[in-house]
This record gives sequence, C-alpha cells and structure tokens, in this order.
Amino acid sequence: MLKDDLVRKVGCKDVLNERQLSAKVLENISEGVIIADEKGSILSVNPAFEIVTGYSEEEVLGKNPSMFQSGIHGPEFYKVMWEEIYSTGKWKGEIWNKKKNGEVYPEWLTISSITDQDGKITNFVAVFSDLTGRKHTEDKLRKLAHYDTLTGVANRYSLNTRLESLIQTALKYKQQLAILFLDLDRFKHINDTLGHSYGDMLLKEVSLRLKGLIKNKDIIARLGGDEFVIVLTNIKHPKEAVHVAEDIIHSLARSFLLHQHEVYISTSIGISFFPLDGLTMEALLRNADKAMYKAKSSGKNQYELYHHEMHKNESKIMQMEVLLRKAIENDEFFLVYHPQVDMKSKQIVGVEALVRWKQKELGIVSPGEFIPLAEETGLIIPISEWVIKKACEDILNIHLKGYSNMYVSINISALHFNHDSFFRSIEAIFDQVNVDPRAVEFELTESMIMPNASETIGKLVKLKKLGIKLSIDDFGTGYSSLSYLNRFPLDTLKIDKSFIGKLGIYQDDSSIVEAIISIAHRLNLKIVAEGVENKKQMDFLSRENCDRIQGFYITKPIPYPELLNFLENWDEDLLN
Repeated sequence: MLKDDLVRKVGCKDVLNERQLSAKVLENISEGVIIADEKGSILSVNPAFEIVTGYSEEEVLGKNPSMFQSGIHGPEFYKVMWEEIYSTGKWKGEIWNKKKNGEVYPEWLTISSITDQDGKITNFVAVFSDLTGRKHTEDKLRKLAHYDTLTGVANRYSLNTRLESLIQTALKYKQQLAILFLDLDRFKHINDTLGHSYGDMLLKEVSLRLKGLIKNKDIIARLGGDEFVIVLTNIKHPKEAVHVAEDIIHSLARSFLLHQHEVYISTSIGISFFPLDGLTMEALLRNADKAMYKAKSSGKNQYELYHHEMHKNESKIMQMEVLLRKAIENDEFFLVYHPQVDMKSKQIVGVEALVRWKQKELGIVSPGEFIPLAEETGLIIPISEWVIKKACEDILNIHLKGYSNMYVSINISALHFNHDSFFRSIEAIFDQVNVDPRAVEFELTESMIMPNASETIGKLVKLKKLGIKLSIDDFGTGYSSLSYLNRFPLDTLKIDKSFIGKLGIYQDDSSIVEAIISIAHRLNLKIVAEGVENKKQMDFLSRENCDRIQGFYITKPIPYPELLNFLENWDEDLLN
C-alpha cells in the first residue's frame, strides 16, 4: 500500500470516528438540539428534543422551527434575535415555546450559525434546555422567601418590605394606615394539650377566616407562632380599623373543628396608626404590639388602641417582671381566704385560697396585673406550687385549731396543670406537708379540661385517687359539652359570679342559674355560687337548693390570722 493511500485511509477512519463520537454525544446529552440548513429547514434533531417537545424527528424534518412558537413573543422579538445571529453568529436567551400537546414552556435557547471557508452560512444549530423545573424551583423559593409556608399568608420579610413601601406611598399622598397586631388567646394551651399538628391546623383555619375579612389591597402576615399582623391601607377614619378588629374578634370566637375536636379561642388585638403613632415600620409595629399586650392584660378577647401612656406602662411591666422573679425568694406572696357557707347548716365549711403580692416598691399588686405576666413568663408554675404548699399548710393548721371538717379550694393554672411535672409536684407537696388530700379541692376551668377531654380524664382520675376533690370554676362562661360532665370525676360546679350578679335583674340569667343547679344535682355534684353580694341573691339561691355560697355578703377575702378570728366569731344568724 502506498503511503498516500495509507494516510487517506487513516484520515477517513478519523473522520468516521469523529462523526460517530459527535452522534453519540448528541444522542446522550440532556439538552435538545436542532440542526437546520441555511434556510432554517430542520435537518435533524436529537433524542432529548423529542423528549422535551413531544415531536418525533420524522414529524419535524424539513420544517421551520417557527412551528414551535408559543405566540407569547411578538414579531419584534424574533426580528432582534435574527439580527443578532446574522451580525454576531450567535443568540442566547430565555424563550417560551410550545410542545406538541400545546403546552407552553420556558426554555434557555442558544442559536449559532455555521459558516464555510468563505464565511457563508451553511447551517444553524439550536441547543435548548427546558426551564420548567427551574421555574418551579424559583417560584417555590420566591414563595419561601415571601410567604409563610404553613398558612400561605405573607411572612415577616414580606411584611417588612411591603410595609416600608406602603409608608412611603402614604407619606407622599397623605394617606392613613392602620396596623393590627393579633395574638391568639389560649393557643399555647391547645397546642400543648392536643399537639403541634392540631396547633398547625388551627393556625391554617385562623388564616382562612382572617383572609375573608380583609380587602385585596390590605396585607395579612404571620410573624411566627400565633402572632399575625394586618395592615389596612388608605383608611379614611380610624373607625375602619376598629370595625375590622371587632369583626376579627367575632369571627375567631366561633368554634373551630379540628378533626374530632371542637376548640375555642379568642384574640387580643393592638392597633396603631400611621402617621399618628409612628412614621417608621419599626415604631408602628412596636406600638401596635404594646397595645396588644394591653388588650391581653385587660382580660383578652378585645382590642386596644395605642396611646403614648403605654410607654410608661411598658417600663412598669419590665420592672414588674424583674421583681416578680424575686418575689418567692423574698417571701412577698401571701394568701387570703374567701369563706364558703353551707346553705343548709349555715356553717362555714370551706375557704378558697387566693394569692396576693405585696412588693416593697410597688405596694399591693393586683392579681389581674401579675398573674397574666406570670403565665407569660412561665413563673406561674413555681408560684402555683408555692400557693398549693402554703394553702395545705394553712388548712392543716385550721384543722389543728378545731375545724377538722374544713376544706381549702385552690385555683390551678392551666400551664401548671398541663406541665409534665404537675402530678409529681402535687404528690411531693402532700408528702412534705402531710395534709389529708380529702381536705383539698382543686378548682379547674372549663377551658382547661375541654380541649382534650380524654387525656384530661386520665389526669383527673389520678388526682381523685389521691383523695383530692375536683371543682369546675366559672361554670357557664366557657363552652362545655354537657355529655362530658358525667365522664369527668368531678365533685363540684362553681357558678360564675357574672350570673349571680344579675339575679333578679335579667330573667335569662336566673334561668341559667336554675338550670345549672338542676344539672349539677342530677349528676350528683355540689354547687357553689360565687359573687353573692346581697340577701336577695342568697334567698334566691336558697330557694333553688344551691349547696354553698361565697361572696362579699359573707365577707371579703381575708388573711389567715383574720380568718381564724372570723371562724371563731361566726354566727349563722348573720345570714338572716
């Protein structure tokens, strides 16, 4: 074989190998490839093209790629694209094309022109990749960045960004904004008793109700936990914000059905206004937050408008928290006792223990001020344990003074009751004080025991096995299911003073009291009416066979030394 023939043969083999290699690459790459002639007619496509577009090679051979146009881009777009290809030899960018099934999708497209030795265009090569997955990812990331993943409302970042913009617009056009800061009352209790999955369900349902109450131009955001912020834009009068707050309170007061559990919550709302209460996002949110805490400390389930006096209150609350943490250590708490009288014997048969706080700097601090703060900070647990221990010590001493049949009622905090260490701490206190558990009655509220009744029954049974009596406090103000009452191992129902105070004034309240007494007796429960302030109320309760009464008609709550004197000098004729 001649040398030249050998070279040609080797050269042909190399060219063949290159072509095979190129074909193999085109066959296996994930990008779609179109090869067209100088007129744009399709000469070949690779398998990835068929996968992405749904067209087979046979269906597109000899046709122009314009068949893939989606209609989204106008003629000017394609004119600019081809001008760039002819002038530079390449164009790349994002383009929307259409698949065989009609689906429009985004792709990243690179078109290159191929020229011969004379610079004449012989072919075009288009390489593209489907951006649908990437777009979905971008959308998901955008949502993660701007929306709360649980509820779908705006998150803190989105709120801050949009509120800053709204403030600038409001400043420019002299508009008013309202910021409503919401905190759900009793959410933590439901979360702790039913579990976080139920808490999440509740937050979703709350979000849906809130969305239904605001306009499209307004903003609803979840800051985290059970805190929400609503921004009302371009309001004409502060009353608009008040009306929205009232609608929210009314809407959230309706029951929520979470699978088989019917639960109730309420909300405390603080309201601030731009520009009245602040010119910056930080000031408006901070002041709305202060107003919300005022609403919560004033009894919850209400709204409060921000005013400048709250600055002073805020510093007082901070000071109070510091002092509250030292109160037990400094022996600043004391108990007062409210006697309960048996309506048949007219004798004092029990007392309710009530905690009070006397602080050297603040003086006597109202329970309405320090109890909500103690619950918020978790200090209610050590305070509750102190109250239980002290009340047990005092009732033991009362027995030793000769009143051996007396019992003491102690209010139990929901936070303490639901804590893992609750039962162990109760056992430890009884062992330490050596008090007879049958002389102790725990007062629980409906809202404590109803959210997760089946679990609560187990706890109550354990307490009953110790010998402790159990009472439902403020009966009639919550959302009881009467079918559960006979399942709970209860001893007493306590009628809320709000019903007693209206006896003889409103027929409905009298009927409610009559019904409660009748229900209790049918379930073999004792009835205590609290808030009795006059003889007329007492006589009504006596006619309805109420078992015990408690209230200022007998005496105000009194400290332990005065209680002993009161017991010694008690005369049943004082009630006649």
